[in-house]
Amino acid sequence: MNRTQKNKATAHHLGLLKARLAKLRRELITPKGGSGGGTGEGFDVAKTGDARIGFVGFPSVGKSTLLSNLAGVYSEVAAYEFTTLTTVPGVIRYKGAKIQLLDLPGIIEGAKDGKGRGRQVIAVARTCNLILIVLDVLKPLGHKKLIEHELEGFGIRLNKQPPNIGYKKKDKGGINFTATCAQSELDLETVKTILAEYKIHNADITLRSDVTADDLIDVVEGNRVYIPCIYVLNKIDQISIEELDIIYKVPHCVPISAHHRWNFDDLLEKLWDYLQLVRIYTKPKGQLPDYTSPVVLPDLHTSVEDFCLKIHKNLVKELK
Repeated sequence: MNRTQKNKATAHHLGLLKARLAKLRRELITPKGGSGGGTGEGFDVAKTGDARIGFVGFPSVGKSTLLSNLAGVYSEVAAYEFTTLTTVPGVIRYKGAKIQLLDLPGIIEGAKDGKGRGRQVIAVARTCNLILIVLDVLKPLGHKKLIEHELEGFGIRLNKQPPNIGYKKKDKGGINFTATCAQSELDLETVKTILAEYKIHNADITLRSDVTADDLIDVVEGNRVYIPCIYVLNKIDQISIEELDIIYKVPHCVPISAHHRWNFDDLLEKLWDYLQLVRIYTKPKGQLPDYTSPVVLPDLHTSVEDFCLKIHKNLVKELK
């Protein structure tokens, strides 16, 4: 793909290669048949609370210190790499919501291919509502790119919205292709090639925005998760004020010092924004509302039914 010139004539060919690559990647991640490899010991933590946040980062960037100082949970901290070997959970209460924090073991380059138990770590990250990528201010920003690459390779899309593509498989009738706006990369031929790679010959495809071949592959694969992400730059006690001003300009970024507990308020405020939670206060008949324990729901699911399910699943059945 690197050797191919990018122009209209080769777009078709590149689309095919991208689809083939995505398919092979998926086969790497989910091995076919056989006796399932045993579950990662100590990795699967039961989901509790209203939201779940995972700390992802290279070893020795201060994830455990951050967890200890935020949640008051003791996660072993030492001056060598890979101190944390399994997932350490903690819970914080913020604005009435219980938020579960997971301190995941450090990942290394090649984690998505299973190096250093990376797969189990990233598999836990997939179940989170928000990912905190913890970075060391003193180490180059290349680390940010590496971690993003590892997570992308495992089907996690950070700070992105699902592509606006309508996709429906059919039994017959060939490929129906409609684009509601001008496309810079995809045309009928390319779409057919990509779908043929997945042995799909009958489908309705509607492109509602200008999308790329990668977006189409994501939709066809159907196992992508879209998770908001905040970059936490730790150890700011070791840099100058001028450098700090530059760091503040990086999008989705919060500089902190986990050791000295600096700027935690800013971090918590940002967590709350990115989690997009809504607090609902209940009120017994003829009494004042109870402002101590709200029912917390995600911003997009705030129907009465969601509210009832959050309290107890039998409530919906018995509700008149």
